[in-house]
Amino acid sequence: MVDEVECVASVLLAIVFGHLADARNISWAAYSGYMVMRGHISESLLRAVLRVVGTVAGAMLALGLVPLVRTSPAASAAALALVGGGALYGALTSKRSYGWLFVGLTFAMVLLDKLVAPYGAVEAFASTRIRENVAGTAACVLVSMVSTLTLRRRWPGPPRAPATSFGWRPEAAGHASQGAVALAILPFLGAVFRVPELSQSAITIMAVMIVPVSGIGASGLMPVSRRILLRVAGCVTGAAVAAPFLSLARAWTQAVEPVLIVGTMLGVVLGRHIENGKSPIAYAGTQFTLAMLVILVPDSYARPDLGPGVARLTGILVGILVLEPVLVAWRLVAPATRGAGPFRGTAASRRD
Repeated sequence: MVDEVECVASVLLAIVFGHLADARNISWAAYSGYMVMRGHISESLLRAVLRVVGTVAGAMLALGLVPLVRTSPAASAAALALVGGGALYGALTSKRSYGWLFVGLTFAMVLLDKLVAPYGAVEAFASTRIRENVAGTAACVLVSMVSTLTLRRRWPGPPRAPATSFGWRPEAAGHASQGAVALAILPFLGAVFRVPELSQSAITIMAVMIVPVSGIGASGLMPVSRRILLRVAGCVTGAAVAAPFLSLARAWTQAVEPVLIVGTMLGVVLGRHIENGKSPIAYAGTQFTLAMLVILVPDSYARPDLGPGVARLTGILVGILVLEPVLVAWRLVAPATRGAGPFRGTAASRRD
């Protein structure tokens, strides 16, 4: 319960900080405040630093590379595969996996935002990604610090296993290559179909590919497919629970903010409760919260709109539809991998 209270406070403060920072996607700032939170300030601070450093590094890479590749879908696909695939391998095998993940995520988000909105400045896309993450992580660190000095003295968080680095893992390289192939498809897809919020597709591909290397085998089809099913179930359920709050906010125009904020708080509590449980559907709790925040945290409370939330959820679906055939094809053509060794998983393969 203390963890759920911390997450609610962090998300609400992240929304405030996101508006103060003039972030473009306030729900991403809120989700950052949610995902960074851990049971002690030392853990929350480490995740905050890794998230911000990874975001800044990915944004800097995007500033250098995106202007060179943005006019060519093929060049964009190559850059996305190289950076995204490399970051995914780092996320699977490095002690600082969380930072590596955000190098790839941020680069992909900036590049794909530029392809979807070609007249926007790359600097603006990179800047807003940094501001969104800084707003969310700053809110989380502040709440975690206060909680560590008060509530956590009586109800300390459970200890977590330390992150570990691993050497060269060929199965991880093959797994990351599948993610790179899926990422490389997105620029062509955007050029043909003009998919809105294509960056959400890249986020989905990278997020569901984070699985323990010991369970990958020839292609990682089964463990990733399971994460995909839980992601879909969580997002659909979260959207279904969020929709009545959005409808009520539209009908009750005098109390838009209270209705949306109450719905946001409920979504965070329910999602974190599922996530902290021992059931095999714990990952769906994270996705439930994601959908609730995407829909109920508008970029402007003065004009709450379902459109951006639907577009972002559509981007998530597109990412799944792109990735699954790649995994199936790889499973059919890749030779069976045996003797994976004593690999126990990765730091990023928890609920992130």
